[in-house]
Amino acid sequence: MNRLQAELHRLYHPSAPGDVRALLLELARPADWEALGPAWRGVQADLQLPAPGIAVSGTDGLQLWFSLQQPVSVARAADFLARLQARYLPGIAPARLRLLPLGQAPQVPEQDAATGNWSAFIAPDLAPVFADTPWLDIPPGVEGQADLLAKLKSIKPATFDAAMQALIPATVTAAADEAVDIDPRHFLQRVLNDETIDLALRVEAAKALLRRE
Repeated sequence: MNRLQAELHRLYHPSAPGDVRALLLELARPADWEALGPAWRGVQADLQLPAPGIAVSGTDGLQLWFSLQQPVSVARAADFLARLQARYLPGIAPARLRLLPLGQAPQVPEQDAATGNWSAFIAPDLAPVFADTPWLDIPPGVEGQADLLAKLKSIKPATFDAAMQALIPATVTAAADEAVDIDPRHFLQRVLNDETIDLALRVEAAKALLRRE
């Protein structure tokens, strides 16, 4: 295991199948740091969370990666992401967002098969530079990626619980002044239907959906 693999394992690897420690929030088409940057800053200033990792998707998005010190259920992770969206990205069209609780470490860096471009973790001061081109055209250095991740900390359970309490309910108002429900059921359904997510997490999402019926 090299340094990068060790850091990915430290931050994002779950302790058991079905556990969630990695939470992804992505804004794409376009990858607008002017919109996503306030969320990155806000979770630190408003919620006292450690800085999430920032990554370019390798295709069309900028991503925030949250790490939990202790795993939570798929339903609770989806609830957290929905509330983050409601607080910090209320005016963004849902089609531009990916909000996913993941049961495995992120596949970053990774090369996109269609374009040959790379996803990668990036430093906060470089995020605006990648708004128009959210990718690297060469593979990022393993040591540089490890150095970026080494600065990140996982969210402690008490801090996560306090953040959940501080966030507003997961309801936003669309531009047309219609109330749009983004409760966790929507995200659980997306997890269940996403075949790229590991089976154990999809099973947990199905169980959570059944409990909500």
